[in-house]
Amino acid sequence: MAKKVLIVDDAAFMRMMIKDILSKNGFDVVGEAADGDEAVEKYQELNPDVVTMDITMPEKDGITAVKEIMAIDPAAIIIMCSAMGQQAMVMEAIQAGAKDFIVKPFQQDRVIQALQKATA
Repeated sequence: MAKKVLIVDDAAFMRMMIKDILSKNGFDVVGEAADGDEAVEKYQELNPDVVTMDITMPEKDGITAVKEIMAIDPAAIIIMCSAMGQQAMVMEAIQAGAKDFIVKPFQQDRVIQALQKATA
């Protein structure tokens, strides 16, 4: 059965890129969110198997959203998406409960590898 994925990124273009990669590789993209608040709402509504979470977003950033989702569901599987040079933020996200991270610009193989590893 295909793993259900929630994609969170404030850039519609990035969401479209990830959705395209995942859809072509057997994942079921069940929802998208443009900020942390929406991510927490959609997580509760859709109950996805895995979330791809951007770090830098307006309203509520990805790290805050990770903490809130982990408080709701300690078994949540979240993979952070970060631009180059955000190592400190990535470490903070991992400490908050994220399972892995992928670096933008996305490489298809790395995206699939991260999701397969996290959901295995």
